[in-house]
Amino acid sequence: MAQSSSPISAVAERYASSLFELALQENSVAKVEADLNDFEAMLNGSADLARLINSPVFSSDDQAKAIGAIISKAKITGLVGNFLRVVARNRRLFAVPGMIKAFRQIAADHRGEASAEVTSAHALTDAQQTELKATLKSIAGKDVAIAMTVDPSLLGGLIVKMGSRQIDTSLKTKLNSLKLALKEVG
Repeated sequence: MAQSSSPISAVAERYASSLFELALQENSVAKVEADLNDFEAMLNGSADLARLINSPVFSSDDQAKAIGAIISKAKITGLVGNFLRVVARNRRLFAVPGMIKAFRQIAADHRGEASAEVTSAHALTDAQQTELKATLKSIAGKDVAIAMTVDPSLLGGLIVKMGSRQIDTSLKTKLNSLKLALKEVG
């Protein structure tokens, strides 16, 4: 894996790598990935949870207790449950989004897949996702694992990040470009 310049990324990669090794030993990579996706969805859907993991105001005990209660209620158990508790006790919750992203990358590399982050204005149908995977496979030369997120502010189109490449076909970006072009003319 490439060395990272960001200390947060380095922490995230170390934790994700350790979690992946444990998941591989227990033959539960798919379960761990699913649990991480569930936690990420909770994180993206709750401003309070995001504040809990990002705020230095909360003590490690407060964070550990809160995370313990949240993951118990969400029925996130096993490796991911224990992992999130350890991360909370070690005051590294701020890096959890990076850890999830790094875990996905490591798992995809292990399966011989490329990974892509796709943001769309609305949820894609199964047929659209299949077509997108086929298109990305033709570009990457191997199967592509897609992490989908929805951002209605895009208005339409997609933003695809695969490795160091980003393709932005969103209407929001096109409108902003048009706005800038019109300012330059006038």
